[in-house]
Amino acid sequence: MHNTTPRRGLKRGAIRLTRRGRIAMIAIGTAAAATAVAVPLLLPDEEPRPQTLTIPEGWRSAQVYEAVDKALDVRSGTTKQAVSKTDLKLPGDAGGNPEGYLFPATYPLSSQSTPASVLSYMVNTANKKFSGGHVTAGADRNAVNVYQTVTIASMVEAEADNPKDMGKVARVIYNRLDRGMPLQMDSTINYALNRSTLKTTSRDTKIGSPYNTYARMGLPPTPIANPGEAAMRAAISPTPGDWLYFVTVKPGDTRFTASYEEHQRNVAEFNRNGQPAA
Repeated sequence: MHNTTPRRGLKRGAIRLTRRGRIAMIAIGTAAAATAVAVPLLLPDEEPRPQTLTIPEGWRSAQVYEAVDKALDVRSGTTKQAVSKTDLKLPGDAGGNPEGYLFPATYPLSSQSTPASVLSYMVNTANKKFSGGHVTAGADRNAVNVYQTVTIASMVEAEADNPKDMGKVARVIYNRLDRGMPLQMDSTINYALNRSTLKTTSRDTKIGSPYNTYARMGLPPTPIANPGEAAMRAAISPTPGDWLYFVTVKPGDTRFTASYEEHQRNVAEFNRNGQPAA
C-alpha cells in the first residue's frame, strides 16, 4: 500500500503551480487530448464490415455459407454449423437442408447481424417468394409440390445457357418425368461430386448417389442450388413443347429436340466444337 499522506506543512488544497508549471500542465493536457483523438487513427486499419451481402442466382449452399462467413468476419465453417442450431422455417420435405431456400438477393447487414439471422432472413425471403398463389397453382398444374418445383428450378438455373432457354429446359424436365425417363442432368452429378465441370464422363454417370439422375429415376432428393425468380417462373410455367433432349452446341446456341437421332447429331456437333453441354 502506498502512503498517501501529504508532506507536513503542505495542505492538499494549498498546492500552487508557478506560471511555468501551469503552462507545462496545459501543454501536457493538450498533447494528451490530441493523442486521445489521434491514437485510433494510428491503429492498424481493419476492413470495415460490408453493409450488404449479395447472393447470386445459382449459388449452392456451400458458397452461401462461405460468403456469410466472410461478410461477417467469422471463422470459416461458422455459418454452416449455425444451420442445425437455427430454427429455419423450411418445408418438411427439406429435412432441415436449406439448399434451394437461401434466396438470391442483396441483404442488409448490421453490427448485430449473425450467421443465424442472415440465414433466417434468406429462408424467410424464399418462403415469401415461393408461397404465392401463382406458385402453388403452377405446382398443382405440373403435378408436383412447391418443394419439387424449387428442385426443378434449381436444375433449370444450373442447366440453362441463358434466361431465354429456361422455359424450354423446364419443359424437358417435365416431359421426361411424364414419360418415366431418367432426367440425365449433368448438373446433378456435379452437385453430388461437389464440383462444376463442363463434361460428364461415362464413369461419372455410374456413381452411387441419389443425385445421379442418369442411374436414378425422378427428381434428386433436394434442390441442387438456390434458384432465382426467372428459374422459378420457368419451373412454374414451362414453355409448351415436346422436347426430350437438349445440348448447348456453342454459347448462345442450345438445341432442343424430341428426336433422339437429331439429338445425337447435335451432340456430335458439340463434340466437334468442344463446347460445354447443358
